[in-house]
Amino acid sequence: MNIPNSNQGIPLVSIITPSLNAARFIEQTIESVLSQDYAHIEYTVMDGGSTDGTLEILDRYRGSIQYAVQEDRGAADAVNRGFLRSHGAIFAWLSADDVYLPGAVSLAVSRFLAEPDAAVVYGEGRWVDEGGAVLGRYPTRAPYEPAMFASECCLCQPACFIRREAFADAGMLDTGLHSAFDYDLWIRLAGVHRFSFVPEDLASSRMHRANKSLGARRLMFDESMAVLRRHYGYVPVKWIYGYLSFLRDSRDQFFEPLRESVLTWLATLPAGIYYNHAHPWRHLKEWVSSTARRVGFSAR
Repeated sequence: MNIPNSNQGIPLVSIITPSLNAARFIEQTIESVLSQDYAHIEYTVMDGGSTDGTLEILDRYRGSIQYAVQEDRGAADAVNRGFLRSHGAIFAWLSADDVYLPGAVSLAVSRFLAEPDAAVVYGEGRWVDEGGAVLGRYPTRAPYEPAMFASECCLCQPACFIRREAFADAGMLDTGLHSAFDYDLWIRLAGVHRFSFVPEDLASSRMHRANKSLGARRLMFDESMAVLRRHYGYVPVKWIYGYLSFLRDSRDQFFEPLRESVLTWLATLPAGIYYNHAHPWRHLKEWVSSTARRVGFSAR
């Protein structure tokens, strides 16, 4: 890969890991950063006051990484604090249970150098389990188009890198959100900036029942639907159906697949009109169209 050396002014990449009681996975996360083949990385772990042995692990890496221990208001706040103490022209955050794949940073920097007008570079991601075994491909959307965020969060967050000025101009992460803050950021950035897709696996996102997406499933639905209403004024039918299905049986819809239900689907009509009260006819049209395509329900 033709990446200039540090004497030629290659960009500094700042990476932040927010952590709290992450001893189980954080060493793998750290090693995935330190083993990158891109030398100009500034890596900081922002710990919220762990009591599970995380701090002892961080101390073993003293000299190779930076870390700070201070109470925060959640992961978004920790990332913002880390950003404010960082210096890199390119910025990213990597959760304490996720990992970069070899060459990820070099690939991202290479794309930024080739496309100076790109504010975000994103690649493919894969889901892995607690032991690191691959569960499947993250459903990343490409080619990129801004409207794709109106239906789903279709970027694998650890596989994303951002220009510093774009992150700052967007107002950083919304610290009022604890699950959907990345989704909210992508929507805000997409309104004014261009994203560039790298067709390579850049990161692994670890799926386990204690992570935010699965361990706080209702919060994920509540925040994601609120983000959609805030930015687009509309929540698609599939989000409402997934939410009502979760309320029905509490299945995480990942390890425990969503169970189809005629009754729950029918309930999405009035529920959707409630959530989309400003656009009832749009919801009705989408619901009718989606109903015509659906088959194989099992009523409950």
